[in-house]
Amino acid sequence: MNLVADELADVLLVEDDPGDALLIEESFGPAEVSNRRCHVASHSDQALRFVRRTGEFADAPRPKLILLDLNLGQSHGLEVLAELKGDDDLLAIPVVILSSSRHPTDIDRSYALHANGYIVKPVCLDDFVTAIKTIDACFLRLVEPSPATNRQQDPQHPVLDT
Repeated sequence: MNLVADELADVLLVEDDPGDALLIEESFGPAEVSNRRCHVASHSDQALRFVRRTGEFADAPRPKLILLDLNLGQSHGLEVLAELKGDDDLLAIPVVILSSSRHPTDIDRSYALHANGYIVKPVCLDDFVTAIKTIDACFLRLVEPSPATNRQQDPQHPVLDT
């Protein structure tokens, strides 16, 4: 298991539906028990400010995982994914698409932009909770993250050795 018992894992949830956001947060369980803390961004600009630690998010923790909905009202989650995976400072953070879309184009484009996974939101409550618990087990407990996930890019100390 890659998560130390006392280590708190911050998860950024980019979701504009308050009901889905609450359900996802509750599926992780209370932070005291699960060692998970969810941060919710309801739109793309807010999500990017959070991960880049700008504006009101200057002191935000670096997420160990980003759950990203594709349908974000006025913007599209694929734009956020492209920004995240196009930024050397953020590239190593795993991004899992959690969307209601089964459209092959959305799935193909997500993987082409280097999403780490694509999950269609289950409609059954039990299946939804199981999906979140599976994401948690896979990306926060089993998969060994890149060391770059835990540190910021610094021009004097690059993450990747050349």
